[in-house]
Amino acid sequence: MDFFEIRKIIRLKQEGGYWDFKREWYSQDKKADLLHDIICMANNLENRDAYIIIGVDEENDYSLVDVTTDVNRKNTQKMVDFLRDKKFAGGVRPIVYVQEVKLSGRAIDVIVIKNSYETPFYLTDNFQGVMANNIYTRIMDSNTPKNKSADIFHIEYLWKKRFRLITTPLERMKYYLQSKEDWENSPTNWESEKKYNKYYPEFTIEYTLDDDGNGYQYYLFNQTDSRPHWRKIRLYYHQTMLEEIEGVSLDGGRYFTPTPLTEGISLTKYHHWDIVYKYFIAGTLRYTIYKFYYEPDGDEETHAHRCFEECVLIFSSEREKEEFNRYVVKHWNKKDNFSYGIHIPYMPPIEGYIMEEFEKEYRNVQILKNMLEKFRLENEMEEDRGRYNQ
Repeated sequence: MDFFEIRKIIRLKQEGGYWDFKREWYSQDKKADLLHDIICMANNLENRDAYIIIGVDEENDYSLVDVTTDVNRKNTQKMVDFLRDKKFAGGVRPIVYVQEVKLSGRAIDVIVIKNSYETPFYLTDNFQGVMANNIYTRIMDSNTPKNKSADIFHIEYLWKKRFRLITTPLERMKYYLQSKEDWENSPTNWESEKKYNKYYPEFTIEYTLDDDGNGYQYYLFNQTDSRPHWRKIRLYYHQTMLEEIEGVSLDGGRYFTPTPLTEGISLTKYHHWDIVYKYFIAGTLRYTIYKFYYEPDGDEETHAHRCFEECVLIFSSEREKEEFNRYVVKHWNKKDNFSYGIHIPYMPPIEGYIMEEFEKEYRNVQILKNMLEKFRLENEMEEDRGRYNQ
């Protein structure tokens, strides 16, 4: 959630297709209103996160009302508990969380309803006037009434969203790659290995079998066979290439993966990279391809995959990566405390390379992996304290 966006929305002094204002929290006798509003926002037609902003008085020129002492106030855990026992179709519920925002010295709450492809959200059992099988949405500043269902073309849009039919070909490709069982090998020449989606054969993915370059990276040395075999991965929609990224065949061809991205951290004001590491971000296209190509069909591939993962960081989001980088800058002077359990693999001398640099990169990444574990543990403890205090 963006603080500046919330402030901008309030200054508009009007409701919209993905936000709503409430003067105060929903009382106990308005549980149905809360559920109905959440469902409408989860099914919004803007294809984005939605907000129920609590602490804005529309009847008084959209002035702010502090919610600190509101007896009906809920935190994220209470919102999750509220939705848990509601009978949603397929057992799939909207993802929501509550974020406090301070504006002009007043605390307001924002119920954030995350954008999702699981639309349309609807109930299979009635709940206090919120009807089973009715599909609700939000048009401009109005919700679908509880006793009605949305217009058919809006419902059609929400189903198309679920099946990624309103997205770009690249977004659809990413979605289809998440179901490996839907892909078949395609007859091809010796230069590439190609697969197509058996339900949507216009989507294909291939990687070259001929080597492209011979450079080394530190993570190669954690393999039994450390020789590099670089490839190109290409994604196609019909004859149009949607994306091309680098891949690498590890351990003499026993395991294939897209290459990780590179990140650097500067510890001084001179902006050069003092620490370098390789990483993936969960949920991204590259990470999806990384999961797609791992098909453990024997001990050798499993071993190569595990050795590769020992050398890269996997973040849950871009935000986690940025927060971790700041954590590293703050704690790198204590790196010796995180230097446990590190074993540097044998790195044979290679002409033209400074092997000590590879060893340094490898050691630093192992330190970072230990730091990431501690970073996540501290964040979990902080979140637990926050829930307890609320």
